[in-house]
Amino acid sequence: MIELTDAALQKAAGEGMDEFIQVFTDKYKEVIGDKLTAETMALLTGEQHSLLAYQIFRDEIMVGGFCQLIQNGYGAYIFDNPFAKVMRLWGAEEFSKLLYQAKKIYDAHREELEKERTEDEFMAMYEQYEDFDKLEEDFFEMEEQVTSIVASYVDEHLDLFAEIIN
Repeated sequence: MIELTDAALQKAAGEGMDEFIQVFTDKYKEVIGDKLTAETMALLTGEQHSLLAYQIFRDEIMVGGFCQLIQNGYGAYIFDNPFAKVMRLWGAEEFSKLLYQAKKIYDAHREELEKERTEDEFMAMYEQYEDFDKLEEDFFEMEEQVTSIVASYVDEHLDLFAEIIN
């Protein structure tokens, strides 16, 4: 089981919801060597993967949107796993709906979205896949609330995410 110190969690919780989640996900990334492969996937539980997926999703969308998320190789990790369902079960219903809408776009254009691209071709994707724009705007508006919901769920179910040691 992943181990975190109570002191690290307390410090992070005092700094905010983002930092609280980051303590967990930084440790997960350390454990998997910051690589999502068939071998490293088995090192984390389903709950841990869901939390890591949220962190990755949030970080990628806030910086570069869905095109960047997919181009950076996270499309399958987000859309081919039960991430949207888990977010609904954790209480983030609107976010879950947004993920299902994005998955429809992803599934319809997957091969093209995942294709290797030059920098110019990548930048052109933002015009080509404007369907993502509204979803990105919606996420920007809900991000703080979703992060709060996720952080609260983790806080209420700590034993699912790490063993807390003194």
